[in-house]
Amino acid sequence: MTTLLTLAESVATHARTQPQKIGARDSKRTLSYAEWDARASRLANALLRLGLQPGDRVALLAYNCVEWLEIYAALARAGLVAVPINFRLKGPEVAYIVQHAEAQAFIVQEDLRALVDGIRAELPIAPARYLHFGADTPAGWQGYEALIAAAPATAPKVGVKPKDLFALMYTSGTTGRPKGAMRSHEGNALIALVTALEFGLTRDDTGLLVMPLCHANSLYFSVTFTMLGATIVVDDRKSFDPEAVLRTLAREHVTFTSLVPTHYIMMLDLPDAVKQGLDLSRVGKLLVSSAPARKETKLAILQLFPNGRLFELYGSTEAGWVTILRPDEQLDHLGSVGREWAGSGPIRLLDIDGNEVPDGEVGELYSRTAYAFDGYWKNPEKTQEAFSGPWCSVGDMARRDEQGFIHLVDRKSNMIISGGENIYPSEVESVLAAHPAVQDVAVVGLPDAKWGEAVHAVIVLRPGQSADAQAMENWCRERMAGFKRPRGYRFVSEAEIPRTATGKIQHRLLRDRMAG
Repeated sequence: MTTLLTLAESVATHARTQPQKIGARDSKRTLSYAEWDARASRLANALLRLGLQPGDRVALLAYNCVEWLEIYAALARAGLVAVPINFRLKGPEVAYIVQHAEAQAFIVQEDLRALVDGIRAELPIAPARYLHFGADTPAGWQGYEALIAAAPATAPKVGVKPKDLFALMYTSGTTGRPKGAMRSHEGNALIALVTALEFGLTRDDTGLLVMPLCHANSLYFSVTFTMLGATIVVDDRKSFDPEAVLRTLAREHVTFTSLVPTHYIMMLDLPDAVKQGLDLSRVGKLLVSSAPARKETKLAILQLFPNGRLFELYGSTEAGWVTILRPDEQLDHLGSVGREWAGSGPIRLLDIDGNEVPDGEVGELYSRTAYAFDGYWKNPEKTQEAFSGPWCSVGDMARRDEQGFIHLVDRKSNMIISGGENIYPSEVESVLAAHPAVQDVAVVGLPDAKWGEAVHAVIVLRPGQSADAQAMENWCRERMAGFKRPRGYRFVSEAEIPRTATGKIQHRLLRDRMAG
C-alpha cells in the first residue's frame, strides 16, 4: 500500500494539476512542479539502479539549494531514508553520523566534496554510491545530473507506507554524540497539515527558506509548502546576508519566512536607505523561533514589515511543533513561547518523581503531539528516556503561568542556543579536554546581544603546562564546526569550578558567576 501523504505524492499531484507553476527556485535554478516531479522520479530510479533497497539510508551534505527539495522527494518516492547532515560539521563529526546511520549512499555538493574525500576510507559506502553535484564530476564520483538524465521519468513501483521512515534527523546529545531522530512519512504529513492550518497558509503563498534544509525547521516548512502546492524560494547563500535576504523578500513577493532573532536584528541594523527602498508589503507572516526575541526587536520587525504578523514557535526535531505564540499575544506575553496548538495536546510539566508541578513552578516539559518522532535510531535506552507513555521530552525545563502560557526556564542538558543553533556543552568540552595541556574544562553559554548566547570555555590547565586562547582556538578550529567553537576562554584553578558533592560541574552556577 502506498500512502498519498508523502512528499513525493504531493509533488506528483501538483505536477498533474498545475504542472507549469513554479514549485521551487534558488538563485541558480527554477523548478516547475512538472520538472520537479520528473527529476524526483529519475533520481529515485537512478538510486535504485545502484542497488539501493527501500529502507536504506542515504546521507546528504550540501548548502541550501533546490537540489535538497528534489532529493527529499526522490528518496520518498524510492522508499529510501534521508540522513541530512549539517554542512557546518567537521570531518570526524560527519563520519560518525554516516557510520551510525549505516548509510548506503552519499549525495554531496561540490563545495563540500573535499571534506568527504578526507573521510571516505572510514565510511561504509560502496565507491559507486558517491553522488556529486555542482560542478564537473571528479574521478571516483558519480555525476548527479548524468544519473538523472539516464534514468526514466516514470515513478518506480515502490510501496511506501505511512509509518515507514522518511528521515533520520541527527541532533546533538548530552553524551557528546548526535542521536538519529526517526521521522516517518506520516509524521511529516501531519505536521505539514497542522502548520498550514495554524498559519493560514495556502497554495497562493510563497515561502522563503533561510534556515538550513538539513534542519527540522526548513524541512517542516518545505513539506508544508510542497503539500499545499505553493512556491518555495531557497536562500542558497552559504552564510546569512541580511541585505540580500531583504531584497529577496521584496523581489520574490514572499509572503512567509522563518528566521531566528539574530537574522531579524541583522536586517534591522541595515541602513535606512536600504530598508526604505524596498516594497515589503506582501510579507504577511513572520516566524521567530529557536531563541527568544526582545520587545524592542518585535516592535522594530513589525515596523519594517507593515503588513506582517509575527508568530513564535517552540518545538524540537523529536516532538515537532509544541507551542505557538500568536500575533495578538506577542507584546502581552513577552518571554513566553505560547500555548499548545492544534495537534500538540496537553503539555505536562513534571518534577523529578514524575509528578505534575503546579502553575508557576518549574518542571520538565513533556508534550504529546500527533507527529512526534518514532525514537532514536539504534538507541533504545535514549528512546525510553525521551518518553513517558505517549508524552515526549527533550529535557527542556519550563513553567506554566496562570493563563496557560509556557515559559522556558533552562535546558535540562544545559544546551546553548547561539544564532539558532543548538550546542551542547559536553560536545565542546570533549574536544577541548583532548588537548594535552587541558586538565579540566567546562563550557557555558553567556548572553550575547547578537547571537542570543555565545559559547564560553572555562579551562583548568595541567600542572607545568601552558596554553592561551589562541592555542585553544586553533585546536578547536580543526576539530569542530565554527558555530560550536567558544567565543571566549577563561583560565582558572580547579577550585574555581563549582561542583556537586558527586563531582559534577554545576554549569548553571558557573554561568551565573561568569555573567555577573
